[in-house]
Amino acid sequence: MNTQPHINAYSFGCIDIDGRTYTADVIILPGQVQADWWREEGHALKPVDLSAVLEASPQVLVVGQGAYGCMRVPPATVAWLREAGIEVVCGKTPQAVEAYDERCKGSRKVAAALHLTC
Repeated sequence: MNTQPHINAYSFGCIDIDGRTYTADVIILPGQVQADWWREEGHALKPVDLSAVLEASPQVLVVGQGAYGCMRVPPATVAWLREAGIEVVCGKTPQAVEAYDERCKGSRKVAAALHLTC
């Protein structure tokens, strides 16, 4: 049984996951969605922003950097995740949604951290 939440639709500032609409950034973990995700430094992703992801121990983290790619993912954050054994896939949120959907088709545990606006 696949416990991965399913993204039904994404548009600027809005995402539908399993029939529920979210209008703020989200973290998707196997079996759950954490709404209203915010980062210590709004448009930069730091390890401290991903504690829930690390606790969930996914094999893959897909990062949606915003519709226009405004959220930076510093190399140090990517290195930290890789050291924890997590594959990291980053891109603009529309492409990240597609990448998440594709990776959920397999048997690996997949998480996503999605910036929904800029």
